[in-house]
Amino acid sequence: MNEEEFFEVLKKHNQEHVIRQYELASDEKKAFLISQVANMNFEEIEELYSLTQSFRGFDNFNIEPINAQDAEALSEEEKNELIKIGEDIIKNKKVAIIMMAGGQGTRLGHYGPKGTFDFGLPNHKTIFETYVDQFKIAKEKYGVAVPWYIMTSRENNNSTVEFFKNNNYFGYEEGIKTFFSQSELPMLDEDGKLILDENGLIKEAANGHGGVFEALVKNGILQELQDSGIEWVFTCGVDNVLAPMVDPLLLGYSKKNNYMATSISCIKENPDEKVGMLCYKDGRPSVVEYTELTDDLRYAKKENGELLLSEAHIMMNLFNCDVILGISKEKLPYHVAHKKCNMMDREGNVHVPENPNAYKFETFIFDAFERLDKMGVLRYKREDCFAPIKNATGNDSPETARKLYLAKHGMN
Repeated sequence: MNEEEFFEVLKKHNQEHVIRQYELASDEKKAFLISQVANMNFEEIEELYSLTQSFRGFDNFNIEPINAQDAEALSEEEKNELIKIGEDIIKNKKVAIIMMAGGQGTRLGHYGPKGTFDFGLPNHKTIFETYVDQFKIAKEKYGVAVPWYIMTSRENNNSTVEFFKNNNYFGYEEGIKTFFSQSELPMLDEDGKLILDENGLIKEAANGHGGVFEALVKNGILQELQDSGIEWVFTCGVDNVLAPMVDPLLLGYSKKNNYMATSISCIKENPDEKVGMLCYKDGRPSVVEYTELTDDLRYAKKENGELLLSEAHIMMNLFNCDVILGISKEKLPYHVAHKKCNMMDREGNVHVPENPNAYKFETFIFDAFERLDKMGVLRYKREDCFAPIKNATGNDSPETARKLYLAKHGMN
């Protein structure tokens, strides 16, 4: 795209404020702005903005509780059978791990990739290092270096790669296959205009954890997995230090029951806990986000007094590669988040808002569930699988995660 085409596109889509900033920019920034606009689908951007004008709540759907298998309710015989099936999958090199690690640790007071955060263990291991420990244990047990793919963002990719290189991959270089970035989408202001950041460039944000499917295909990783005989992919976020990286029970449960996807759940702690809830939506597997729950659904209970929607979706999902291929061919729906965002105005002044002023657009990995006729849900005890690090203090903080991690590993 040349400068004339750049001007023409922005004028056509009523984004002339970008031109005004372009005229004040350095040659380097001008080139970057042109490359940003050249890679934008403005018809899609206009469709995204239209989503901000309407919202179809979950009260328009028939929401029902989903069936879950409580791992604690399995007999020793059943559990051993499933573990044996899963261990065969691992030993035959049929599983890989995809970790979504595009976030920064800013909310934790850590200015780097969240995975590089030291959350206060006595040995001062970072979040990433705790996962490496799991992979090393699996390698010793099964004789296989389970492949680990790490999805970063444009913002933190270079620093993530540098962190691993500087630490010699913590002795797991053969298992860490590649780092790849997910796609981004521009953020819009409340009038549908492209937001300019503090540097006068178009503000873009990662397109959500649902972008993992597109990224796997775009970066050639899905083809690589299939070529190497991988049949199963476990996906998880970076900030849950109790996530089971190599889980034979989960693999065996999915394989035996012919589930093409299975989600690990735990019981919701209380009606107001900020987690999505696994459910059936109009008869299809789904998740309703806590921000989208009506009060009727949030507090509804079964006859036995348990919450009607009790299976928390905690971002740990196992997919068969054939399902990923199918999902990647269809676009997942976008969700709108109203956020606070520093932005540069038309005169070049930077504003720090007190209230939400911008829209971010994301896809969610669990929207893929609705493409399935059925899926498995395997419930674990919270203290065995869920210790997220999201807040600097209070719930889901380094302090709470550290206590759970130390208790799980008998280090109290």
